[in-house]
Amino acid sequence: MLNLCRSVDQAHEKSWRHRKVRNGKLGVMVLPCRYGASLRKQVKKMEITQHARYTCTFCGKVTPMEITQHARYTCTFCGKDSVKRSAVGIWNCRACKKVIAGGAWTVSTTAAATVRSTIRRLREVTEA
Repeated sequence: MLNLCRSVDQAHEKSWRHRKVRNGKLGVMVLPCRYGASLRKQVKKMEITQHARYTCTFCGKVTPMEITQHARYTCTFCGKDSVKRSAVGIWNCRACKKVIAGGAWTVSTTAAATVRSTIRRLREVTEA
């Protein structure tokens, strides 16, 4: 019976042991172990976004979606290659400081191209 109590005490002691979790801005945080998994997951997300690794962890290849996402595009207002993505669907031209609403990974989507073509066609019909 004494052995059983000792193992229960050790399990209880182990469950309340504190754990160090590394956080980017706050440094090392000491928290109980029950907070470890969720905080480690959040810290991993932060580290991935800060280090900007765009390769697959399994095969090492870069996906075409990420190539188009991080590329520079030509601005429709000033004509320079200075449009970069700032957030999902928001694109900024660094030359003329214009903000463009576009797709998540590219500036122009196929749906936007069809809308532009139909608007142009309707304008030509009304002008003629």
